[in-house]
Amino acid sequence: MNRPFERLIVGYKPGTAEASSDTAASDDARKKGKSLHRRTASGAVVVDLGAKTTNADSTIQAFKSDPKVAYVEPDLLMQPFADPNDTEYSRQWDLFEATAGMNVPGAWSSSTGAGVTVAVIDTGYVAHSDLASKVVAGYDFVSDSARARDNNGRDSNPADEGDWTARGECGTDANGQPVPPADQGSSWHGTHVAGTIAAATNNGKGVAGIAYDAKIQPLRVLAKCGGATSDIADAITWASGGTVSGVPANQNVAKVINMSLGGQSSCSTTYQNAINGAINRGTTVVVAAGNSNANAANFTPANCSGVITVAATGREGNKAFYSNFGTRIDIAAPGGETRRGTDTPGTITTPENGIWSTLNAGATTPGAENYKPYQGTSMAAPHIAGLAALLVAKKPSLTPAQVKDLIKTNARPLPGTCSGGCGAGLADATKTVNAVDTTPPPSGGLENTTDVAIPDRGTAVTSSITSTVTGNASSTTKVGVDIVHSYRGDLVIDLIAPDGTAYRLKNSSTSDSTANVVATYTVNASSEVAAGTWKLRVQDVYSGDTGYINSWNLTLR
Repeated sequence: MNRPFERLIVGYKPGTAEASSDTAASDDARKKGKSLHRRTASGAVVVDLGAKTTNADSTIQAFKSDPKVAYVEPDLLMQPFADPNDTEYSRQWDLFEATAGMNVPGAWSSSTGAGVTVAVIDTGYVAHSDLASKVVAGYDFVSDSARARDNNGRDSNPADEGDWTARGECGTDANGQPVPPADQGSSWHGTHVAGTIAAATNNGKGVAGIAYDAKIQPLRVLAKCGGATSDIADAITWASGGTVSGVPANQNVAKVINMSLGGQSSCSTTYQNAINGAINRGTTVVVAAGNSNANAANFTPANCSGVITVAATGREGNKAFYSNFGTRIDIAAPGGETRRGTDTPGTITTPENGIWSTLNAGATTPGAENYKPYQGTSMAAPHIAGLAALLVAKKPSLTPAQVKDLIKTNARPLPGTCSGGCGAGLADATKTVNAVDTTPPPSGGLENTTDVAIPDRGTAVTSSITSTVTGNASSTTKVGVDIVHSYRGDLVIDLIAPDGTAYRLKNSSTSDSTANVVATYTVNASSEVAAGTWKLRVQDVYSGDTGYINSWNLTLR
């Protein structure tokens, strides 16, 4: 709960002695090492814990295990809802506005991110008083000292030295044009991202962070002209508790990683291996979709398996004009629009519609701290990283797959339009955080997000999920399938039980020319033992179209 409480509310089942007798209820509480405080108007009793605590799991479990008990819950102290007193909070429409905000304030009564470290793999950190208390030791992974501007390679100081560049300093593009096309000042990008996630809140200044009691771990990978894949991959590994040669062990392992970066490419083996390692160690990886108004499938690491890929929306709830889109998108979040799509690139004509956060006024090297609006999927991703931190803080046992499922399942429909696909919709922080208590993740944590290529008119391919669920599977076993394919009528899909029994989910069809299979199938698998290896089997039986298994999940109960 992340807030202290000193009593429990216990409801007994009708017909039990404890439901009507204070003496019986008092005796029951005493058997569990506690004392009866009073009975409520509804008939439930209030039980004293004897001290304020934030964790009464053993006592709660004792009541839950009692067959006479209908429910038990903490007797939480409520506070009046009030806006944080941060001076720039009124500009943070992305947190609270009803139309296209992410409904964050309502989540704060349940979680504020305490105990969670979020790694920001970006340009590093420039000192800012609204973040100083939130920053834990990070690392500078830029191995090229010339680009790093700190006269050395990797070191323990993740300070942002500035990423300014002169016209053409980074070479030329495919058309022979200079990169960048004009002089560019320093962005202080990582500091802006960090503020959205965890800026100090209710401190009478600046902006409010989404997971304002979380910690930020700045990892510097972007410098002059960008960042190397090898450096970024090492940062992913180190942030999540993996070993990187020559780098001391991470003493503040991150449960959430934010990567507001990318480029146009397929997902490299280097990226995928690092991401797989992070996820296997229990770290949720959040990635910006990209700002090219193009299919995110062509941009990495947004197109890597297992990550949460985030598209950007504007203040009216439409896909932001610059945001990438497509089947690779998992969720949308506010990314802002500091200009209209028809305005001259580089201008700021609608600052009120941008995402306000912590920044620096220095044109090249650090200057005075300030707050400015930015736009981009780089701004949308930290909204989801902050939300992930709220979830993990509330329930540390959540796996990355469960975090992803919770965020997607509890999204609300996009208020505006999105041509091309914006995932499950607009993230809703309050609904998602509340769902941790009320419902299990839809996939029960049983999910495989590793891509499997489907050969054109070829042999069947499989993707596996191993279950340790006891007993038999349900008569309403759910199989969630996400397959990217240019002509889904070509596909035959089966669920294969651990004993080899095949359950047909989808037949081929010469008349179904629609792209992609995104569906949930119900299977009567009640005769099957739930524990063991289940497989999704897919075969393309006609020629001319290709695709891959993007992900699938299994709910056995």
